[in-house]
Amino acid sequence: MKMKILLKNGYIVDSRNRVEGIRDILICDKLITKVAEQIDEPADQVIDCIGLTVIPGLCDMHVHFRDPGQTHKEDIFTGSEAAAAGGVTAVACMPNTSPVCDNPETIKYIVEKAKDAKIKVYPVGCITKGLEGAELCDFDELRKAGAVAVSDDGRPVKNARIMGEAMIKAHYAGLRVISHCEDLDIINGGIINAGKISKELGVKGMSRTSENIVTCREIQLANDLEMPIHIAHVSTKEVVTLLRNAVKHGIMVTSETAPHYFTLTEEKLLSRDADYRMNPPLRCDEDVKAITEAVIDGTIDCIVTDHAPHSAEEKADFEKAPNGVVGLETSLAATLTQLYHTGRMSLMKIVRMMCETPRRLLGIEGGSLEEGNTADIAIVDLDEEWTVVPEKLHSKSKNTCFKGMTFKGKVKYTIVNGNIVFTDK
Repeated sequence: MKMKILLKNGYIVDSRNRVEGIRDILICDKLITKVAEQIDEPADQVIDCIGLTVIPGLCDMHVHFRDPGQTHKEDIFTGSEAAAAGGVTAVACMPNTSPVCDNPETIKYIVEKAKDAKIKVYPVGCITKGLEGAELCDFDELRKAGAVAVSDDGRPVKNARIMGEAMIKAHYAGLRVISHCEDLDIINGGIINAGKISKELGVKGMSRTSENIVTCREIQLANDLEMPIHIAHVSTKEVVTLLRNAVKHGIMVTSETAPHYFTLTEEKLLSRDADYRMNPPLRCDEDVKAITEAVIDGTIDCIVTDHAPHSAEEKADFEKAPNGVVGLETSLAATLTQLYHTGRMSLMKIVRMMCETPRRLLGIEGGSLEEGNTADIAIVDLDEEWTVVPEKLHSKSKNTCFKGMTFKGKVKYTIVNGNIVFTDK
């Protein structure tokens, strides 16, 4: 028997179809079967959405679920729980697992395990075998196994010729190349942004030139080869300028950033708390302003999390801790607080960046509330305030850089394939 769920009187925002306003939505089995101003059909469950906003489920195209190999930090199921609590119904998992995702077998493992997860989990394959930057993977085989993109995330592809070949071969295999723009020789062991705070703390800094120079290379390759490239986790004002110029000249470059890059600055590191360490690092006020402007004006295409769980033990030593923060449960709330509630960005634009565009870039289903689409939906109270308490997060790891902050905007329900997978109680 097919289950029917009726969402009543919600304020829907659908960027793909430019629809915004109060509507009812009828869900039957996995699909949205009717959207109208008034639906009076019987249903197995009715959700009163008065005062709530209904959007397509978020798609986070940059997460680390640590599965296989590092499941003490996170696994596909706990990562999916965290995603559902943040209104995220689809994720793309980066390939720096153990073993790495450079072969069809590991990709298939993720695909098979994810069938029992609460959300949709899509694997990203490696660009090079072993993430070593030397030999390209078989992109056609990775694609057949279920990969939706390729990346050596966590490491750069050092050789420009190899990256250029990857862009061409991945394109014809139907895969997006996601570039981790970092020059490890320039980083040379740095752990936070090189500048005032690194000097004050007496720790080695990460020069912004590392991110800037590799981004410049990728844009030049995209221009010369007439091939697409996606730039991961943008954090500097110089990269924003590069991207803005590339977009202006029609170069096939897209990009993403994360909420911490338009919310926090390197001043947080004065606490010597490794939960504020990630790669690329928190930077300066002028970088935050540039990233914010680029998100608002559309220079940056997507808002992601780079959800990177680490255990409390691993994060205990400020200077030796691995980089990375969790973010799936806070991404929408942080974005609403920083951009929507400050009047700088419309709901329509936020939905486009967090729900629609990532799916378009990856070529996966969803991202709309139109009839006939799969019912992957987030229902949000835009005005509910809540404080981030790490212990209450659903992720196996609690290393959030937003701990103690109060956000405005709370996910109340998440629906995947027509099933309610999260309810805020």
